[in-house]
Amino acid sequence: MAAPKIFISPAKYVQGADAIGELGKHVYPLGRHALVVGGNNGLQSTRAGRVLSFRENGVTQTEEVFRGESSDAEVTRLVSAAQAANCDVIIACGGGKAIDAVKATAAQLGLPCVVVPTVASNDSPCSSLSVIYNDDGTFNRLQFLGRNPDLVLVDTRIIANAPVRQLVSGMGDALATWYEADASYRSGATNVPGGAITQSALALAQLCRDTLFEFGVGAKLACERHVVTPALERVVEANTLLSGLGFESGSVALAHALSEGFSAIPEAHRHTHGELVAFCLLTQLILEARSHEEFSRVYEFCRAVGLPTTLAQVNAEPGDALRRAAAIAAEPGRPTHNLSFPVSADAIYDAMLAVDAISTL
Repeated sequence: MAAPKIFISPAKYVQGADAIGELGKHVYPLGRHALVVGGNNGLQSTRAGRVLSFRENGVTQTEEVFRGESSDAEVTRLVSAAQAANCDVIIACGGGKAIDAVKATAAQLGLPCVVVPTVASNDSPCSSLSVIYNDDGTFNRLQFLGRNPDLVLVDTRIIANAPVRQLVSGMGDALATWYEADASYRSGATNVPGGAITQSALALAQLCRDTLFEFGVGAKLACERHVVTPALERVVEANTLLSGLGFESGSVALAHALSEGFSAIPEAHRHTHGELVAFCLLTQLILEARSHEEFSRVYEFCRAVGLPTTLAQVNAEPGDALRRAAAIAAEPGRPTHNLSFPVSADAIYDAMLAVDAISTL
């Protein structure tokens, strides 16, 4: 019997300039005393609007500074902090790792989860899983939480004032969404919740890709000037919502598996998740033997917005460390095997060298 189709999503998504002023109204039905977790920048950029909005809507809060790694130890610490403060809702204000730690904390406590991303650097805000790292920053596992956030609220004015590198990184992560979902659909792979892939997920993933191609450069220019434009709004939605729904209900493949492999290369840790995914997507396209036109479209987009297209740009080089990254991606159970053909570590390694060689042509 074929697996039933499954599509999952956050309960509510809110996006717009100055949307932080709406936070209290949307949090109030979920809980009255929030543990708000984020790095110093994440807490600072949301504090004024958050405090005023909470005061107007009868929500109190306890702030907790995130210590930088989405690890088991950090989740345990945040669980204790929430319990000590008698919190009944957990809120993340920050980037991907803070969000992942908060989602895991809320799931462990069985409390509502709210995500307020302060950068549009990846698609974690909407998903029902957390990436858990070891304390040294190496990849540990994907933790499936069983539920999506109850609320995702994105203030695009905050995003416009964040580093442009973070927005571009989000484009790298989002760019892979369609290609991985398409490959997984064609191979008959199941998605993150364990079901068959719906046409809705594929349509959203394709819209994500098309939005980036049309508005990506314009959104980068807007972010460089710290202004909110229609192009920025569209790309923030693509990076956050469309990519989040598309990857989770559409599945991932080699691009994300290989990005996890890069965690074994210490020099690559200075690069963001989305930057690594972009290079790994190019590797996937080589392995899939995608058409020259399709590969070139992705390659030139990466160059246009400043995403990596060479090994040097992800602080990697041919050799044992790169072979180790390829070997991790090829391990049994990795989403690499959502491709419709067998993939070996040697094939992945050779494809990375092929991508790297294109810059010399």
